[in-house]
Amino acid sequence: MKQSKLTLRCLTEGAIFVALAQVLSYLKLFELPQGGSITVAMLPIFIYCARWGFGPGLLASFVYGVLQLLLDGAYAWGWQSMLGDYIVAFTVLGFAGLFHKQRAGFFTGTVVGSLARFLVHYLVGVWVWGEYMPESFFGMTMTTPWFYSFLYNGSYMLIDMVLCLLVGWLLWKPMGKYLRGEDLA
Repeated sequence: MKQSKLTLRCLTEGAIFVALAQVLSYLKLFELPQGGSITVAMLPIFIYCARWGFGPGLLASFVYGVLQLLLDGAYAWGWQSMLGDYIVAFTVLGFAGLFHKQRAGFFTGTVVGSLARFLVHYLVGVWVWGEYMPESFFGMTMTTPWFYSFLYNGSYMLIDMVLCLLVGWLLWKPMGKYLRGEDLA
């Protein structure tokens, strides 16, 4: 394909995948009281990153973070949370694109992107949300915001990652060439 057609396709797919991720973010299997929910909303972002790579994936992830902040009833109580829990946390999903040339790059990228997002939420949870830590969480006494943030953010991020990996695995056989971006050559 000509470079201009590839660029147009990249941008078009980016818009479609970001929109799909936004729609999927409203289909919550479970939502925690101070934000964070169990969804497969990251899946379209990871597919896009696996197809197009780091740069386009980072841009699509950034746009998705802005949409999450503006449209998802943000739980942000200040600029630190807006920046950390939305803009940075969703933008780092784009790191999944670093593995787009690998045969199973979708799976590696999904793990790396999910862990990067978890790390951002974890640190923001300690620094911004730590003062709102309850006395008990999941039936355990909370004594430090480090442990609380780990439990809180890990409780939904781990399940989100596993769901994305599972659905990706189910799609791998029928759509493997698409997920690997082999149709773009």
